[in-house]
Amino acid sequence: MNIKFSEELEKYRKEVVEWLHTELPGWWFDYQTRTADPERYEKVLDGWDKKLAEGGYSGISWPSEYGGQGKSMLHEMIFEEEAGRAEAPRGYNLLGKILLGPTLLAYGTEEQKKDILPRLIQGDDIWCQGFSEPNSGSDLAGLKTSAVLDGDEWVITGQKVWTTEAHHANWCFVLARTDQTAPKHKGITYFLVPMDAPGVSVRPLKKITGEIDFNEVFFDEVRIPKDSLIGGVNNGWKVAMTTLSFERGILALGRQARFQSEYEFALKFLDSEGLPTGESLEENAYFKQKLANSYIGLRIMRYHSLKVVSEYIKNDGQLGPEMSLQKLYWSEMRSKLGESLMEIQGENVLLSKDDSKSLDYFTKIYFTTRGETIYAGTSQIQRNIIAEKVLGLPR
Repeated sequence: MNIKFSEELEKYRKEVVEWLHTELPGWWFDYQTRTADPERYEKVLDGWDKKLAEGGYSGISWPSEYGGQGKSMLHEMIFEEEAGRAEAPRGYNLLGKILLGPTLLAYGTEEQKKDILPRLIQGDDIWCQGFSEPNSGSDLAGLKTSAVLDGDEWVITGQKVWTTEAHHANWCFVLARTDQTAPKHKGITYFLVPMDAPGVSVRPLKKITGEIDFNEVFFDEVRIPKDSLIGGVNNGWKVAMTTLSFERGILALGRQARFQSEYEFALKFLDSEGLPTGESLEENAYFKQKLANSYIGLRIMRYHSLKVVSEYIKNDGQLGPEMSLQKLYWSEMRSKLGESLMEIQGENVLLSKDDSKSLDYFTKIYFTTRGETIYAGTSQIQRNIIAEKVLGLPR
């Protein structure tokens, strides 16, 4: 097994690091100063998609004929890893790039690729994902949003929820039921819907962390052209599974690097502040073991992430149900890390966020991990997929 990158790729890595440290302001690399001024923070986020495009770090592995850089997936993964280490912004168009883009490359028409992908790369369009519904989250195939063909237009009616960045997006890729009589996995179609179409409305949802990036989206007899879909009528489930496989696995190295940064932040905090008990970390065997387990988990995640990238390259960009292994592992592993970060705070966990930016950082990680075992398929759903699709066990 060779887990080293080539000299050419390591040279690319150095270029990426230099670019990130040039384009990100110096205050970005310290959590407390980064979050001290929300307006300044938001300004960096607002312009990040355009910066990525200008720097040549948007659509890194996509074909040049569609506006991409035409590099390998390894180049893409190296950028994701270094962006994770720098805790760089992900931009408002993350879902468009990691979910819709690869799906279009797999199922889109030539006209769709040439029309949509260059705008996505440049940050001219921001996409959100219209999958989950109030009563169809884990059971995605049970969705109720409907699309009825009326002449040369589809009429879409229904509701989506947990729609990340819908309040910034101008497009949404939407799953809707197009055959009410077919088995629930068979009668679904994958649509492309403009967010400014009459009948689309967005209602933001505030998370427990205080952030607003989730939304409810309502479709009230929204009309779109007949050809505004990917993969054919009633073939949406197959297309959606491709989308979800990218969500569950392809960001693996970037995620691992971000989680590693969180872990290292916790070590620095404990080194300077000590435990709430007054002890140093070295003096407390219990917490040393907890953090050692987290470190081991992070290393395992990196090696498995490298395996995911290798499988992606070997299979010409195709990802299978094995991605559920990756999603289950990283979400459960980070959940344990979040619990450890809460535990090391002791009674200080009850402090308001204004009292300690560091403690606020730990608490925010913990709250975020609660949702990570749910979105992109709950841990229970992942175990079912692994059992049935990977291990071949009966339903």
